[in-house]
Amino acid sequence: MNKLKHFFWLCSGANRHILEKCPTEGSKYAGIGATIFFTGLFAALAGAYALFTVFENYVVSAMFGIVWGLMIFNIDRFIVSSMRKEGNSKKEFYTALPRIVLAVLISLVIAKPLEMKIFEKEINSEMELMEQKSLAEKEGEIKLRYSADQEKINNEIMVLKSEIDQKTKKRDELRKMVQQEADGTGGSLRRNAGPIYKIKKADADRVEKELEEISTKNQKLIGLRNEKLNNIDEQILKEIQSIGRDKMNGPAARMDALSKITEKSSAIWLANWFIIVLFIAVETAPVFVKLISQRGPYDHLLLIEERDIQSQMYERLAGQNVEIKNRVKDFPDIEKEYIDENLQASLNRS
Repeated sequence: MNKLKHFFWLCSGANRHILEKCPTEGSKYAGIGATIFFTGLFAALAGAYALFTVFENYVVSAMFGIVWGLMIFNIDRFIVSSMRKEGNSKKEFYTALPRIVLAVLISLVIAKPLEMKIFEKEINSEMELMEQKSLAEKEGEIKLRYSADQEKINNEIMVLKSEIDQKTKKRDELRKMVQQEADGTGGSLRRNAGPIYKIKKADADRVEKELEEISTKNQKLIGLRNEKLNNIDEQILKEIQSIGRDKMNGPAARMDALSKITEKSSAIWLANWFIIVLFIAVETAPVFVKLISQRGPYDHLLLIEERDIQSQMYERLAGQNVEIKNRVKDFPDIEKEYIDENLQASLNRS
């Protein structure tokens, strides 16, 4: 149990030797360290899953996940360990604000791959629809490319058929007139096969012959154009079959699918935000715990140790200055003034 506590102390970035002198602070820093550790663990899992969706390689994904988790762990550890309790809440908050913003950004980066894993089934269903839509759009582009040629050929076929229909209609009208002239129901209203009948019969026979010629000619042309249409249809079908069915499985496509399903379903949108808020709370927890906690024995001892180191540095600098002054006693007055000014400036900077 002590080894686990010491491990979490290490994760929190606290000074173990000082903490051992403050039994009341041990649990607090163990909790902070545990939060930082598990945040790094979640980051490793999220990073590994995100990279697996790209390369689909377990070894590469695991290695990247470990590196990513260690990086997030190190950043979190630095953020918490670099905060100091000075007894001024307002100043401490402003000092911690950039760290809070960084923690929020880290939590969003960590949360996104895990969100995609949690909603994996819904995302896969949405991605199938997206693939079908993409395929339909590509098919539409291919058909659109040939639509002008198809329309032109269909118009030509309609003109050819219209010529046949018009000539057929004319032939039928003349035949009707010939019949009416023959039975006396029209024309001269005389039932006979006289000269008028013969003239109308000749006109009908002439149009009949023209109809046969136009029908033969136009049917041949219509057949050629139908053959062109069939060739175009075959070419369209060939190009459609050659379309590669893009497998949408990358992070960008999954994020797009997640965005679409959150727009469609308010329940998924709410669950998605709960996950994001949860990770923000987990990631920022160590910072806020450090902010809201009272200044304890650990902070006092740490400040004393830092002040001791600082005072030792000042004493060493002062000793060096005295030694330098002793060495320059025999220097001319102008040079001694110059050296004194530089020594004083160095002390002021330190």
